[in-house]
Amino acid sequence: MTASSQPGMFHAIPVIDLAPLLEHPNTEAGLRCVADAIHDAYSQVGFAYLINHGIAQSMIDELFEASRQFHALPREDKMRIEVNAFHRGFIPINTSTVKTSSVANVTRPNQSESFMMMHDLPDDDPDVLAGAPLAGPNQWPERLPSFRSAVMAYNDAMVALGRQLVQAISLALGGGPHDLDGYFERPTTFLRLLSYPEHPLQSPEDLFGSAPHTDYGFITILVQDDAGGLQVRNVAGEWIDAPYRPGTFVMNSADILHRWSNGRFISTPHRVINRSGRTRYSNPFFFDPDMHATIAPLPSCVSDHAPAAYPPVVFGDYLMERLHKNYNQHQKHTTKV
Repeated sequence: MTASSQPGMFHAIPVIDLAPLLEHPNTEAGLRCVADAIHDAYSQVGFAYLINHGIAQSMIDELFEASRQFHALPREDKMRIEVNAFHRGFIPINTSTVKTSSVANVTRPNQSESFMMMHDLPDDDPDVLAGAPLAGPNQWPERLPSFRSAVMAYNDAMVALGRQLVQAISLALGGGPHDLDGYFERPTTFLRLLSYPEHPLQSPEDLFGSAPHTDYGFITILVQDDAGGLQVRNVAGEWIDAPYRPGTFVMNSADILHRWSNGRFISTPHRVINRSGRTRYSNPFFFDPDMHATIAPLPSCVSDHAPAAYPPVVFGDYLMERLHKNYNQHQKHTTKV
């Protein structure tokens, strides 16, 4: 990739080394090295592998084991914590259809099931007391006593990593390292434990584990198993494999970061088709701004030659519109959120 490359025209996923963040913590020198790599990758591809990210492999292994144990539970046990109005709990197969996809006319539901947890909020949190959207409790499977601790430990580690990446991204977009910190004092976070069944050999062309889409928020950091199936679309319409690489995460920039950067960082379409012949497991972590944050193109990304291309949006409003349209359970709970 070079600066003159056509944005979105790629045939491989680049690699970003996060070692400088670990070797020089809380310093602009460490952030700057990563920021330069982020600018190159996300202005051209929108996806990258992260290496030397500092998350212990043992913690990742425990997360995958927790996911396998959860998905092995009898369906009736999982349905006891079916996703609630606060988007926390079990999401059964055939209940999520990406109707808001800007890259495909999606009519068939995703062929996956998942467990979803979000940021924990105390009972006296102002949003909880006000009944604000997504301000509610997580749900946990009763028959898996160690599940919660494994999931929470991973979630907390990813929140810490997300905060570091926010500072590097701010630098990459021409701002100071702390310009965006305030938007993430109370981040909106999702950790999703996904299970994809084997893709049927004889199936419609528009049936997917995860239909073509872009993500809603700021960044998504994915850890996946070696079953394969994740594909990323370039501007020529070619689907490029993003296979498992040991010890790495796959991180993509999403729609809100695309808007914040005034289009500079790409929100790249992606999909999943599990042709491995076995169940595929993956665990995306979504790190997003405060639900109340107003997102408008950053001053560092706006100029006479690049005027603001997007109007301001309140992140929570933007997010809830998509959840209501794409998830059956939210349509059922609309009057309760």
